[in-house]
Amino acid sequence: MNKAELIDAMAAESGMTKADAKKALDSFMTSTAHALKAGERVALVGFGTFSVSDRAERKGRNPQTGTEIKIEAKKVVKFKAGNELSTSVK
Repeated sequence: MNKAELIDAMAAESGMTKADAKKALDSFMTSTAHALKAGERVALVGFGTFSVSDRAERKGRNPQTGTEIKIEAKKVVKFKAGNELSTSVK
């Protein structure tokens, strides 16, 4: 499912217009991104938790030449599915 299909599904499920569903989804994505950037966790009970984790600097290999390269440290976004979501997928 892509973003347009998700907007259509949200509009159909909630009775909103597609424009309102798009605004709601965009608002959710923006708010979540701002919270994660500020170092906060976003927990949606039953659905899951978004968090930011630090990935340490590490060594890798260039697949074309085989030479060793340094991969910089960075922050990555993680998602852990909640119990209700996990159960509904099974």
